[in-house]
Amino acid sequence: MVQVVVKLSKLFSTTPLKTGGVLWALMKSDIPYLELAEPDEGYHGLIRENETLVEVTPAIRARGPLCSFLILNNKHHGEAPFEIMVIDENEARLRVRYPLNCEKRRNYKFDIAAVGCDGSYSNTVPVHITVTDVNEFPPVFSQSAYVRSVDEGKLYDEIVRVEATDRDCTPRYGDVCKYEILNDGDRSQPFSINNEGVIRNTEPLEYDKSHNHILSVVAYDCGMMQSAPVMVTIKVNKPCRAGWKGLAERVDYAPGTGPLALFPAARLEACSSDERCPGVTRIQAAVTLQASRAGVACDRDTYTLHSQRTICGLDSKTVDLLPSPGAGNEWAKSLKPDSGPDGEQMFEFDGESTSAVVPETILKHSLGSTFSISTWLRHAPPPDHDKHRKEHIVCLADDHKMNRHHYALFVRNCRLILLLRRDFGEGDLNIFRPAEWRWKLPEVCDNEWHHYAVNVRFPNVELFVDGELWRAPDAKAPEVIDDWPLHPAHGVNTTLVVGACWQGTEDDMKHHMHGWMAGLGVLPGGVQPAAALRCAARCREGLSLAPDLYLKSVSVEGDGAAEVETLVRRVAYGDARAFPTPGRRNVHLATTITCDNGRIIQARPAESYVMVLAPQTPTILLNGSADAARDYAHFRAGLPVFPDLRVRVLARAGDAVREAESQKLDSCVVSVYPALNPDHEALALRGAAALPASDVRAALTRDGVSLTGADTVHNYQKVLREIEYSNKKPAYYLNRVFKLTCSELNGRFTSNEYVQTLTVVHPRAAGDAHAQRPSGLADKLDVARDKSAASNSIAGAMTAPRAFSAHALRSPHAAEMPAARLLDLRERTHEHASNNVAVLIGAVCVGALVALAALGAARARSRARAPPRALRLAPHDGEMAWDDSALTITVNPMEEQAVTERGAAGAGAGAAGDDSDAESCSDSDSHNESSDEEDEVMSGKQHKYRNISQLEWDNSTM
Repeated sequence: MVQVVVKLSKLFSTTPLKTGGVLWALMKSDIPYLELAEPDEGYHGLIRENETLVEVTPAIRARGPLCSFLILNNKHHGEAPFEIMVIDENEARLRVRYPLNCEKRRNYKFDIAAVGCDGSYSNTVPVHITVTDVNEFPPVFSQSAYVRSVDEGKLYDEIVRVEATDRDCTPRYGDVCKYEILNDGDRSQPFSINNEGVIRNTEPLEYDKSHNHILSVVAYDCGMMQSAPVMVTIKVNKPCRAGWKGLAERVDYAPGTGPLALFPAARLEACSSDERCPGVTRIQAAVTLQASRAGVACDRDTYTLHSQRTICGLDSKTVDLLPSPGAGNEWAKSLKPDSGPDGEQMFEFDGESTSAVVPETILKHSLGSTFSISTWLRHAPPPDHDKHRKEHIVCLADDHKMNRHHYALFVRNCRLILLLRRDFGEGDLNIFRPAEWRWKLPEVCDNEWHHYAVNVRFPNVELFVDGELWRAPDAKAPEVIDDWPLHPAHGVNTTLVVGACWQGTEDDMKHHMHGWMAGLGVLPGGVQPAAALRCAARCREGLSLAPDLYLKSVSVEGDGAAEVETLVRRVAYGDARAFPTPGRRNVHLATTITCDNGRIIQARPAESYVMVLAPQTPTILLNGSADAARDYAHFRAGLPVFPDLRVRVLARAGDAVREAESQKLDSCVVSVYPALNPDHEALALRGAAALPASDVRAALTRDGVSLTGADTVHNYQKVLREIEYSNKKPAYYLNRVFKLTCSELNGRFTSNEYVQTLTVVHPRAAGDAHAQRPSGLADKLDVARDKSAASNSIAGAMTAPRAFSAHALRSPHAAEMPAARLLDLRERTHEHASNNVAVLIGAVCVGALVALAALGAARARSRARAPPRALRLAPHDGEMAWDDSALTITVNPMEEQAVTERGAAGAGAGAAGDDSDAESCSDSDSHNESSDEEDEVMSGKQHKYRNISQLEWDNSTM
């Protein structure tokens, strides 16, 4: 065969004939030839790797004397692993001698020729064989496993790219067309992969949720043959979170111990080694105390707003337009006070209906060109974010016909706006002057309590926010709008409203305030001092880096972590009050780190709180004499209720108790029950003219005296000692009891209840040393005593009064009530005899002479027949005690005369009740039957009254 190929090659090489010439020569001779229309293009065959027969196009056919076919190898293409099988005498087929491998060699090229039986050769024709691929190899990843690390909280476009290859030779089976993450039913993995093998996260990863994410990824070739899975591990780096360490969650503060460092061991983790922040340029830290409340800034509920105004020196002429509910403030009853412990001070405005019309008797509507308006305000942006909505704090407008606003303070679009229109008589109508001042303030819409004060000295206006004069960050003045004065309008008055503005044409309220207000005050004709406003909004509780400095927030900054740590460790909490409100104060620490590459990192916010412990409770002691006895003259002229009262406040300092002279009281209440009778009783203050010099306000009513206002213990004691009680008819009373209590710090600490009793000293009205008169006879005895002393010195000496306290005259039978009648509350054995006496007295009343004789005889018989049972009653026997609630004793003046006459002859002790008077027979009748027992009880023992409020003498029937 080799020899044949060589001979053929020599033949063709020595006979360089054209193809046409060769074919012509062959056709002319008996040489075989290949039947092919385009011999130059040759044959083309396809064969699959796993097949043996080649599909040749066109089919191999020969003409002439054919014996076999010859394959001529091309030295450039190598040996061809094929052989030609002759099917019949003219056609042949091509097959492989061993399996082909497309991955090793895909294309083959060789020549074939037909061989005659005589050994002659035909022309040669090229054959192009292409081996077609079979998907016999799955994709294979370039790495056995993939591991990547990511930072939490970030979204990556590409975390890792996986790559697989296929050994198949053709793109159909040798290219990878798809990658897939096998989730095994777990669809919570926040990752995705595309056809290029790029894996990314679909949501930020969190280290706390999972430190590692392990994925199983497979690849598919274009024939959809799946590869073996490869493990992809994605590690979430433990974040280097910039933040503070070494901060205590709770810090206990004992009142009176001075400033306390909040973060003495603070340490800042700045993450300077993080690739995101290779270096630190600037660090800023802000410590904020969150403890503000209305009216008291961060001092909270120490004093009432009125007390604060007094303590801080705000002008006493300031008119309160948000008064506490009560008598005299009926115009403000529509306002909604808070229900908290200081509810009477904070008022909610709902933005729809809450408002109050201020009468002109409370505040003159014309404020002039100099005035001041101050208030506490908590306001948030409107829910609908309407930038044109007005919310009025106070507004003066026309009452009808027109809607002109004369002056107003309102909020619009987070701006505080003062409107002040000059009246037509205050300037030229054609000259524009400032009429509206607008301040853009972040405080207006932060929903926190702030204090605002506007001092007007037209045309100059100053705004104070939280006690500090407002200055714009860019040093610009507030926006000022000019306008001309109001034109005159005849017959039109004005309406002043708090919390809204009156619309005269609509006869309705508009522009309601939505928020909270407290302490709204207007000072006409003057402005509030800057120092007083600073005091009113001052925090005596707060944060500081230096002593006596109390701030709501402290900001520090430095070039490095060490500098900032040093400053933060010095931040201290302090409270200058001796008795701060116990409870929790939250502290917030925020930090911003600026990196060298310009990146800004917000450190984790740190939260802590200060727990203010309960202070040592001060003791308010009230002491003095418990009882004072005075005669009629003192009561008529007026006598001090607490002449020797002493008020002390004791505070504990360690184990010692000391008197806190600098401590202040803010309320004392003197109560009397039952209420005073204004016809003849009164309470007064001797030093009332000196009250304006102190901060104590006094209110006197029938029920007692109320003193309010934060002032020293000494001033309160002085005012209390000047309270006087007067009684024009002291004979009607045995005594009066007054109760006193004091408190401080808005009622947090109260004193003991001090009781003072003023006892009426009634004179002795009988000549007998043992006879005692009821207190109701005092006025008559005064007159009788004066007359008898002038006529007869001996008789006057016998009837001279003996002064004794009223409690010596107290008897359960001696109460006097208006009705002149006898209630016999006992069953006595001499009932029948008593009735006979009553009948006899009625008959004797026909004549005065007969009545006197019969009365004497009847009383003598009555005394002999009925022994006095009252003497056998123990004074403490509650069941047998006389009920004097409806008993009235009427004394007959004639009996007084009889007693006087018999007194010289040594009449018995019971003669004090035997007096009679011919002027009143009815009184004599009604008094007769009870006079025996009364006389004997009065002469026996002294009885105290159980209800002294019913011992007033009623002389309406005398």
